[in-house]
Amino acid sequence: MTGTGPTPPRIRVLIADDQPLVRRGLSLILSPDPSLEVVGEAENGAQAVALARQLRPDVVVMDIRMPVLDGVCATGELAATVPDCRVLALSTFDLDEYVVGALRAGAYGFLPKDSSPEDLGAAIRTVHAGEAAVAPRLLTRLISTYVRGPHGAPPAPTGLGELTPREVEVWHLMATGLDNTEISRALDISLSTVKNYITSIFDKLAVRDRAQAVIAAYESGLVTARPAAGDPPAYGHNETTPPSPTPRSSRRETKPRPQL
Repeated sequence: MTGTGPTPPRIRVLIADDQPLVRRGLSLILSPDPSLEVVGEAENGAQAVALARQLRPDVVVMDIRMPVLDGVCATGELAATVPDCRVLALSTFDLDEYVVGALRAGAYGFLPKDSSPEDLGAAIRTVHAGEAAVAPRLLTRLISTYVRGPHGAPPAPTGLGELTPREVEVWHLMATGLDNTEISRALDISLSTVKNYITSIFDKLAVRDRAQAVIAAYESGLVTARPAAGDPPAYGHNETTPPSPTPRSSRRETKPRPQL
């Protein structure tokens, strides 16, 4: 008799979309996956919030544009009232300002609706693990299109002045679309060191994940989108080097904690 160990619990998924055929299609796509279990379907954001409170799913696959309560507002309510439930936003369009609103509100990731079934399953598993499910360069292109700063933007993150010069470098490279491996190569530091810096950046800026950190970079003016389509973001105010952070407080800086 061979033992394979206990089977890990399946990821409980709630699907929210105002189109019945889309809901049914997503359910049929996900159901054969042995790691996933579709526990409910909602036809609008208000119903998604109510069902999430009742069913306690691990992940909500949330359409952004829905009646009664849209996916952005529903995501904000879930982040506030059911924080253990993670949202994966879906949109018909790659570039959708509502997606930025959902990421701000607490969504862990974003996928276009024309993504493959394999990509959808992988994204659900990624957000369930607490990681951001969005390609870094797509995230940067999305945010640079719809987030403008610093004029008229929300206030800069409160911990901006506590970042070290190296953390500002890492934050800038993250905001220009580099993944951790590319940041490691660009700065000639180890991958584990990059992860430590990113964890420290998240802590100091009081952001939860990469998406919120990139949004904060644009809102603070650290990076701005160049006018020419396809160009990478530039440093704010046409600078060629990262702006120096304002003086840090005199309190002792804690050692960054490792984070994947």
